[in-house]
Amino acid sequence: MIPFDKTGLEEFSFGDAPEDTFYILVDRNVSPDGIDLERLKLADPRSFDATLSNLGCLIMLSKVEIDELVRRKELDPNKLHRSLYELAKEEGVL
Repeated sequence: MIPFDKTGLEEFSFGDAPEDTFYILVDRNVSPDGIDLERLKLADPRSFDATLSNLGCLIMLSKVEIDELVRRKELDPNKLHRSLYELAKEEGVL
């Protein structure tokens, strides 16, 4: 399992609406400087998931999904990185 300190949380927006904002838990062993947004933008839509995985994406959720998990108290908005890491661990993603 990946230790917490080898992960990062990144926020990307591809538009102005909440559903256009995404949070990505990143494996810093794979992408020490974070997700390469330019490479991600150029990804073939048919292999987008594979590109995300190759860039170190462990889990990606929209702002809408994050807000729902916060509302259900499954994520802490004040400790989003830590709580998303713990949720990913509980769900067997890590």
